[in-house]
Amino acid sequence: MAALPLQVAHAQASSPAYGELLAGIDAAAITSRAALATLPLTRKSSLAAAQSARRSLRLGGFAAGAPRRIFQSPGPLYEPEPDADGVDPWRVIRALHAAGIRAGQLAHVSFSYHLTPAGAMMEAGLRALGAASFPGGVGNTELQLQAMLDLQPEAYAGTPSFLRILLEKAAEAGHALPSLKRALVSGEACPPPLVAWFAERGVDAYQCYATADLGLIAYQTAARDGLVVDEGVIVEIVRPGSGEPLPDGEVGEVVVTTLSPGYPLIRFATGDLSAVMPGASPCGRTNQRLRGWLGRADQSAKVRGMFVHAGQVADLVKRHPEVRRARLVVSGELAQDQVVLQVEMWKPTTPAPVESLMLTARDLTKLRVEIELLPEGSLPNDGKLIEDRR
Repeated sequence: MAALPLQVAHAQASSPAYGELLAGIDAAAITSRAALATLPLTRKSSLAAAQSARRSLRLGGFAAGAPRRIFQSPGPLYEPEPDADGVDPWRVIRALHAAGIRAGQLAHVSFSYHLTPAGAMMEAGLRALGAASFPGGVGNTELQLQAMLDLQPEAYAGTPSFLRILLEKAAEAGHALPSLKRALVSGEACPPPLVAWFAERGVDAYQCYATADLGLIAYQTAARDGLVVDEGVIVEIVRPGSGEPLPDGEVGEVVVTTLSPGYPLIRFATGDLSAVMPGASPCGRTNQRLRGWLGRADQSAKVRGMFVHAGQVADLVKRHPEVRRARLVVSGELAQDQVVLQVEMWKPTTPAPVESLMLTARDLTKLRVEIELLPEGSLPNDGKLIEDRR
């Protein structure tokens, strides 16, 4: 929080886009989570639109100065290396260390080294840690496996699916990889059964949550109890479709403010769902923890020719403080859509506000919506605001 007002002021002064977005904001007053929540969200769609309108090294005006390297994500969307002078610009070193990777070891990196920054992210963290890296990149399975057999790396950094392919190929050929003991995986889900599969083959695999825009967000530790948030970012969980912070434990969209001076994203909405876990990690780290990736927040459905978005359901909840949770359920056959708004109230009221909720839902969605009042605790805590059952 001490760094937050300085970062907001820096973004206003150094990033033309944030100079406009945060015009009139007193940066010195943004010293708490409550104050941070008053600032607007920034979404990937905003970055893409700005980049299309302002084609330059400043990447739509969001970059604070000319970056040293620029990468590309699908869209296309371009991301800078966050800090030109940073030893570990994406702050990956904590995740590598938590996974048990140490100085003097060799890590086989199978993340992409072209267009996207994942390979560069890991390599920079390994260099900061004092570990060596083999830039395997993606594909060329036989060549990569041969390199692992020749070099005997102690660690792996890449997707869990490719690590599985490498281990299966090695087993099919009758080769062993006794040196490979640790792995830091990301980019896709690595469920407990797959973690156990790696452990049976002598590889202790840990997960991290990172994006091309933000770098490391959170990482798994030896406690294997949630993901510890990195110290270079501030994470909020907000109601999908809005910027309203949710209480700890509630599933919502992950919103991240990075303290990186080179790419000072403020309240960047990732589109991912997660929740804050109570208490500190049993491993001893004291920072906030996330439950992990729990799905996508950018939910929508097309009903009777009209698109309905999660933001509309979030607006309804905001207009009706008596509502605890709400979910729009779409069912039925083609051209016979049935739309029901399931609502949990904080406290039962008499008379029930069915008519008021129906009018608000029609105002927001332009659809006739039936209301179903449910007892408290009926709707699952999964962040889902729209459920399409068709």
